Amino acid sequence: MNDAEMKEIQDKASVLIEALPYIREFNRKIIVIKYGGSAMTDDDIKESVIKDVTLLKLVGFKPVIVHGGGKEISRWIEKLGMEPRFVNGLRVTDTDTMEVAEMVLNKVNKDLVTMIEGLGIKSCGISGKDGGLLRVKKKMPDGEDIGFVGQITEVDTSIIEDLLEDDFLPVVAPIGMDDDYLTYNINADDAACAIAKALKAEKLAFLTDIKGIYRDVNDPSSFISRMNITEARSLLESGYIGGGMLPKLNNCIDAVVGGVSNVTILDGRVLHCLLLEIFTDQGIGSAITNK
Repeated sequence: MNDAEMKEIQDKASVLIEALPYIREFNRKIIVIKYGGSAMTDDDIKESVIKDVTLLKLVGFKPVIVHGGGKEISRWIEKLGMEPRFVNGLRVTDTDTMEVAEMVLNKVNKDLVTMIEGLGIKSCGISGKDGGLLRVKKKMPDGEDIGFVGQITEVDTSIIEDLLEDDFLPVVAPIGMDDDYLTYNINADDAACAIAKALKAEKLAFLTDIKGIYRDVNDPSSFISRMNITEARSLLESGYIGGGMLPKLNNCIDAVVGGVSNVTILDGRVLHCLLLEIFTDQGIGSAITNK
């Protein structure tokens, strides 16, 4: 073995040593991963994310995946000759659109389960309808009826807790029912936040299409790697946060207030982003904590 080969092996050992305190910290702790965006459409990144989550499971974490599927839903709607419509970023969901959305989300769900099972881990795909996991009411943004879009009113995590106890990796599709047992599509960020709070998860990770949170989106040097709940609220009040990041940061704050110790927004397009975030001292995302 030459010096270069020895150095490569030592570097790998150093990475493992750096990961040890984090493995100890999160051992047997629940981590909710909101999986969506480009990470779901690029095959290499999708494989990377699933391998990351599988590794977390194998080293003693209790991961729960909550996935989206908006791009795939839009693709199928267009393929069927329907026109996707949005109001304030929310998909207008009539009866036909809801039928397509449920079909697509269930397919995405089972595809993820298949990938996880292929890596030797027991997985079970469910939706918010199973076991009464997610109960909703109709969401009315600015008083406008946009169809079968649900606002979560109640979370019963019994089915997830049973799956975790039986050593399964749960994969959850963001679909719920109202009190009349009608089916609703749910924003996946909202579903992940509500589930993480109900489970009192140690960590909630949002995989997004951006690096994280910036004080000024046009200034790369203004990237924020870590802030507490007070600092996050001040950032919201400053008016600098807008667009799709605004509801996401609100969800982060809501999750921390609800008992989640650490909520992180990270770039799901980076290969092995979850491992880099959780197992390294520096991390790669923007974390909001309760301290």
